[in-house]
Amino acid sequence: MSAGYNEEAYSHARQAIIDLPCAFERGLLSTCVQCHLTQKRLLAERELMTCLDAAASQRCRAFLEAVHQNARFALHIEAGQPWPFGKEIRAQCGSIHGLIEAQDAADTDIATLLNNTEAQDLEGLPWPVIMRGVVHYEPRRRRGL
Repeated sequence: MSAGYNEEAYSHARQAIIDLPCAFERGLLSTCVQCHLTQKRLLAERELMTCLDAAASQRCRAFLEAVHQNARFALHIEAGQPWPFGKEIRAQCGSIHGLIEAQDAADTDIATLLNNTEAQDLEGLPWPVIMRGVVHYEPRRRRGL
């Protein structure tokens, strides 16, 4: 008898309760970043993050997609390959930390930071500083290791 989760049922239930999945969910759940436009939900003993604003969700997705495109070489990820958990955390947390450094921002809220970049095209962002944040970000070590 299998004691595992039914991932397909979980996926359907997740889609049913979350209208706008948060692009930075992993970073938020690992507490390396923060956002005032998210809400935590619980499903099947798992934590989920949902976005409360469609425009902010779109900005975050576009920014994270650009981070993925720019970080593939630096993190040794081939195009079309899925992002391993640790490298996704580096992309999410490191990019926001790099953006904070690039903007010399006092506010560390994702929605606020990306809203401040709205006037700029994503191409015009200081990608070298953002990528330095991604490359140098070290995820926390698991307890007991």
